[in-house]
Amino acid sequence: MIQGILLAVILLPLAAGALLPILNPRTRKTRACYVLTALLLEAALVTWLLLQAQAEFFVFSMTEVLTVAFRMDGVSRLFLLIAAYGYLLTGIYALRYMEHEGRENSFFSFYLLSLGALAGMDLAKNLTTMYLFFELLTLLSMPMVLHDRTQESIRAALKYLFYSIAGAFLALLCIFFLSRYSTTLEFHGGGNLDPALTRGHETLLQVIFFLGVVGFGAKAGLYPLHGWLPSAHPVAPAPASAVMSGIIAKAGVLAILRVVFYSVGADFVRGSWVQYAWLGLALLTVFMGSMMAYREQVFKKRLAYSSVSQIAYVLTGLFLLTEQSVLGGLLHVLFHAVIKICLFLTAGSFIFNTGKRRVEEYRGFGKSMPKTMWAFTLASLALVGIPPASGFVSKWYLAVGALDSGVSVFTWLAPAILLISALLTAGYLFPITIAGFFPGKGEPVPEKNAEGGAIMWVPILLLGLLSVALGLFSAPIVRALETVAKAMF
Repeated sequence: MIQGILLAVILLPLAAGALLPILNPRTRKTRACYVLTALLLEAALVTWLLLQAQAEFFVFSMTEVLTVAFRMDGVSRLFLLIAAYGYLLTGIYALRYMEHEGRENSFFSFYLLSLGALAGMDLAKNLTTMYLFFELLTLLSMPMVLHDRTQESIRAALKYLFYSIAGAFLALLCIFFLSRYSTTLEFHGGGNLDPALTRGHETLLQVIFFLGVVGFGAKAGLYPLHGWLPSAHPVAPAPASAVMSGIIAKAGVLAILRVVFYSVGADFVRGSWVQYAWLGLALLTVFMGSMMAYREQVFKKRLAYSSVSQIAYVLTGLFLLTEQSVLGGLLHVLFHAVIKICLFLTAGSFIFNTGKRRVEEYRGFGKSMPKTMWAFTLASLALVGIPPASGFVSKWYLAVGALDSGVSVFTWLAPAILLISALLTAGYLFPITIAGFFPGKGEPVPEKNAEGGAIMWVPILLLGLLSVALGLFSAPIVRALETVAKAMF
């Protein structure tokens, strides 16, 4: 029974997405019922699965070494929970928003297919299965970027594809070496490297592991393979941007986490040049993303650069290789997903209801779209890290983990850059709120009642409230993820 549910969590969205163009619903109501049923059923199956002690399913063997199999562990639970409910709330919003974009059958087909690929990657038992679904996710999410078929969107989609595939090839090289020098390709906390096989090859393996993590980092926006995010998000529909930033980009984080802690092992790279290089790239990405977001005037592109920076917070926590820092990274995976989905859906509502795309055009929106602007404000407070909102909790553990890590200069440099980034985050988010609620005398104010239907503002407001509530009631989440973090070492 449990094995069947585990497999259904992966196959349901894949089958629903594949069948949608074939069934070709003629009315929006029929399509909405179909999509909503699939998303609700997926969320129900995931909830039931998460309540089980364990679940595992073997599919088939390609060779004695390469097998496709699934297993649920603590990491799987976190990423699967985010995917199922993030897609559900965004999907509800998209039922109305995509009337603005058109080609709704195509969008929702790939929307559901990408959810299935994410579920397969989240539940992967070994590197082979994870890599298979990692590549599948790229191919199934790319069409959401080129949805409107303009030259700009096609270029952005190709850029996303090329960056992701180039990164995946580096990652595949890493997997080749892991299959040679590991006892197994299955995931085990602490890693699987064979000391007898690796002896004398440490330098070579460190180079390979460095490149593999950078390759998987392309999906997460790690410098220097971050360029696809600010190109893809401005042209993709807002619901696609929301799940790509809040959820799909975390596939890169998941892959890095699996390689570093469940395949290589933290002890193999701790204190080496590899750890310092990873931390240097992550902190450079944090600062660069925040600075570019501060300078950017196109709202969705500003949020894209923000995602580059904020996901690098997570990678910084992972690369510090301490339980506290990893806990902070895992918390930020969850909190950032909630916050950034809210912010991108807010951007979509501004575009849908007013056609405005630049931040200087949002003066007075707090009077015409108060619910949406309040949700944006709550999410902004959380992203900056104002206590007691959720972002404060994750950044607290990231800073404490850095101070306790003993990793040379990064002990103080990481908290310093995180604080500078938080200041820049306030600089590119808070002025929108201020101008939205206090446009100034003589400034034109938009017409009232531009909020749009409840199907759009309810998910946004719920996410905005969650971005604060998860910080207020974070204790059980921290306890649960502490157990996950400990199991990784």
